[in-house]
Amino acid sequence: MSQAPLGAGPRRGPSRELDTFPNPYPDRDYEIVLTCPEFTCLCPVTGQPDFATFTIRYVPDATCVELKSLKLYLWSYRNEGAFHEKVTNQVLDDLVAAVAPRRMEVVADFNVRGGIHTVVTARYPDGGAG
Repeated sequence: MSQAPLGAGPRRGPSRELDTFPNPYPDRDYEIVLTCPEFTCLCPVTGQPDFATFTIRYVPDATCVELKSLKLYLWSYRNEGAFHEKVTNQVLDDLVAAVAPRRMEVVADFNVRGGIHTVVTARYPDGGAG
């Protein structure tokens, strides 16, 4: 994953690049909540699509994630086989690497498949379950 400077030119398709911009209030703790109700990836076992709502909550430090780049980043998983646990933790790791937040939580709420509803939560710093 690489980080591109904001305004480096238009990207039209899926991309693993996450753009950032300076936090306008770096001396204040405030929470940003981002929800993507259209996340898709492929089941690595069956190849069938998995649909999820991703909710990202974070307290920024020096930078914030730019929303269009986040959309294109999440879109990049559309044709990739990924277990729910893996993709949730990968999204967290990539976002932490890009913005170095004070705190971050990624919740992936997957649609029911095979009669099972899966919700995966990953946190930075690792706060454990609960």
